[in-house]
Amino acid sequence: MKTNRPKINVPWEPLDIIVDLISITLFILMLVYTIMYYGDLSGSIPTHFNVLGEADSFNDKIYIWLLPIIGTVTFLLLFFLNTKPHIHNHMVNITKENALKNYSFSTRVLRFTNLFIAIIFAIIHYVMVEKGRGNATNIGGWFMPIVVGISIGLPLFILVYNKKINKQ
Repeated sequence: MKTNRPKINVPWEPLDIIVDLISITLFILMLVYTIMYYGDLSGSIPTHFNVLGEADSFNDKIYIWLLPIIGTVTFLLLFFLNTKPHIHNHMVNITKENALKNYSFSTRVLRFTNLFIAIIFAIIHYVMVEKGRGNATNIGGWFMPIVVGISIGLPLFILVYNKKINKQ
């Protein structure tokens, strides 16, 4: 993909480092947690939850590795994409004058997307492992409304904030 957009290095701010470290930590904890308790899992673990957070589909315990693996691969792909902000889809024409602020915002959005994915996967994974170990754990009815609310609210915030930073 060829563009005439300027290629600049976006400096990391402390918040960027903190968000990435939290995401990495969550995925490492998921892997460690799986290794620690894999032997304790029953042969069948929950692999799907209904709107109320109750397990409604079960599969072989080998499926417990899916979320940590998919999450780690997703994190790595988005982390790599974050090093190339000039190829991101921007809502404005990128010039030398506005590149830094738009690239900074775009990379920050990807970092928080990674964090959002890590948190969701970690919660679901924890419940899957605990249910697989025979513990009475439930995601609960609060989980889905929060995920949907953030999934709708975050893009709206991005649209409004992007207009604000490009008003000048």
